[in-house]
Amino acid sequence: MTASFDGRSASYLFGELDILVLAYATTIHKSQGSEYPAVVIPVLTQHYAMLQRNLLYTGIIRGKRLVVIVGQRKAVAIAVKNVSGRRRWSKLREWLPGTGGVIDAGIGTG
Repeated sequence: MTASFDGRSASYLFGELDILVLAYATTIHKSQGSEYPAVVIPVLTQHYAMLQRNLLYTGIIRGKRLVVIVGQRKAVAIAVKNVSGRRRWSKLREWLPGTGGVIDAGIGTG
């Protein structure tokens, strides 16, 4: 069998196929509510918009036995310090009946 890794081919004999392991990738957003035996989280300054504490935390708690953060220390520091997140324009205020445009407890601020 021949497998392609980033455009490079590698050939395997039948007796060597057990060393190949399937791997899957997903986003932190799509992984919410799930757990995985191992999680690898790339954290790079090039993805500045994604460097948010809540995303990093959510990614970390998905791993049951192993979590590996790959990237730059500076990027991790930025993510840990960034608690702002993006403002969400959900129209929740307009959709909830009887709120009169006001929702208590700070919910639906946008």
